[in-house]
Amino acid sequence: MTQPTPDTQTMLDSLRAAVAETLERKRRLGQYAVFWQDGKPVLEGDDAPPQQAGEQYGQDQESY
Repeated sequence: MTQPTPDTQTMLDSLRAAVAETLERKRRLGQYAVFWQDGKPVLEGDDAPPQQAGEQYGQDQESY
């Protein structure tokens, strides 16, 4: 794997910091977050809607 250029590394670091800050803010506010895991969305947090086994997030919505 090649090393990113210094500009690219700066951008990646900024994005990582922004994501970490946003997730921490959501945690402090008690809001849930959606992550992708094994090709499926996972809702995580105290107020996350319950998901049943095999249920796909947004399954009842049409794709456009």
